[in-house]
Amino acid sequence: MRNARLPDGFGVRLDPKVRAYSGGRVLIGGSPMRMLKLAPAAAEMIGDGYLEVVDSSTAVVARRLLDSGVGNPRPMSTPSPSDVTVVVPLRDNVEGIARLVPALRGLNVIVVDDGSATPLELPDLSGCTAHVTLLRHESSRGPAAARNTGLRSAETPFVAFLDSDVMPRTGWLERMLGHFSDPAVALVAPRIVALEPEGSMLARYEHARSSLDLGRKEAAIRSGSPVSYVPSAAMLVRRDVLVEAGGFDETMHVAEDVDLCWRLQEAGWRLRYEPVSQVAHDHRVTFRKWFARKLFYGTGAAPLASRHEGMVPPVAMSKWTLFSLLAAATCTRIGLLGSLVSLLVTMARLRRTFSELDQPTRISAILAARGFAGGAWQLASAMCRHYWPVTLLAVLCSRRIRRLALIVAVTEGVVDWAKYREPGGLDPLRHTAFKRFDDVAYGAGLWQGAVRARDLRALAPRIGN
Repeated sequence: MRNARLPDGFGVRLDPKVRAYSGGRVLIGGSPMRMLKLAPAAAEMIGDGYLEVVDSSTAVVARRLLDSGVGNPRPMSTPSPSDVTVVVPLRDNVEGIARLVPALRGLNVIVVDDGSATPLELPDLSGCTAHVTLLRHESSRGPAAARNTGLRSAETPFVAFLDSDVMPRTGWLERMLGHFSDPAVALVAPRIVALEPEGSMLARYEHARSSLDLGRKEAAIRSGSPVSYVPSAAMLVRRDVLVEAGGFDETMHVAEDVDLCWRLQEAGWRLRYEPVSQVAHDHRVTFRKWFARKLFYGTGAAPLASRHEGMVPPVAMSKWTLFSLLAAATCTRIGLLGSLVSLLVTMARLRRTFSELDQPTRISAILAARGFAGGAWQLASAMCRHYWPVTLLAVLCSRRIRRLALIVAVTEGVVDWAKYREPGGLDPLRHTAFKRFDDVAYGAGLWQGAVRARDLRALAPRIGN
């Protein structure tokens, strides 16, 4: 079913940030940004930016729009919630399960106690309409194994995984289920927001920049894109697909959700992120626990790099973009001239691709400029996050690099604040300070995991032509 045709009535809407050129034959946009060239007949099908599948030709164009990331699905039917089993893995969190289960009204729920110190006994659930089954591991085998135990016990076509420290919001399930009207979709995930967004400064930072919150924008889940994975704290899957894939990798105790997403992607399945559907998470908001968790996440990069070659680069760009950025970073006349020449070469190469279309110079200039800006953001983020130990050494050796690193650290933090700020959130200065602690923790975990595994592939940039 992974290559199945989209059904009649299924719709695709162009992303609002996509721009059309040459009478709609060239579309530029999406996440990550890309260029899509269409035949005249395909451009006519899209019309005002919406395409409805009515035959095999429109189905092919709709699939291409979805797979390229320039279009978003508008499903036409929704499976029933009765087709869903909710699996909840937990260990020593009775309070969380007492809060979560009553919210799962009318659903089949499998709670898997993963070796709690005191065997779990379900609290009083009088008035709860969920149908609850309790399973237990006598000793802890990890969250991946607990989810697999629940998966094997489920009998419905779909399985939702929810951690015991989350609370789904109204309508969370129905919106996600609609995506499965596309037979090629294997996994859908909601947006994970803060259960208690107010409180301490750290709580407000996490409300804006939690590692679990992948933003307001709907997207395909694809490695190398802004939504390259989704956390297993909340996701909905086709049961038979996940069983065929072998479930979660039980040897992994971190990043097993990323591994699952990428294995499904490599098998040809489509995955969707649906931010209209929301699940609230009880974030860690004491500094010690928060910092330790961020460090723990960083240790997952090394095992991912060993399983998925080339899919976890801190930086990915063309050699021309990299040269242009490094030359500009010197802040010398020769460097700035070299950066300009590199951009012009990039434009000239792109212009040859679009020579038969209208406005080839404009299209190539837009792509070159966006590539430069995207590359600059990647390098700035990597300096502060993935490569901060290298940046620190360079800072100690050079006054010029010290000034550049300070400018990058402040600018990147303020831009991050502007991009992710929430009402009632932190001011730019405090947000930037927490962002730097966030990056130091993740980067330390990344280097720790790489050194421990004696495998530095998670630190290797990917430079293309």
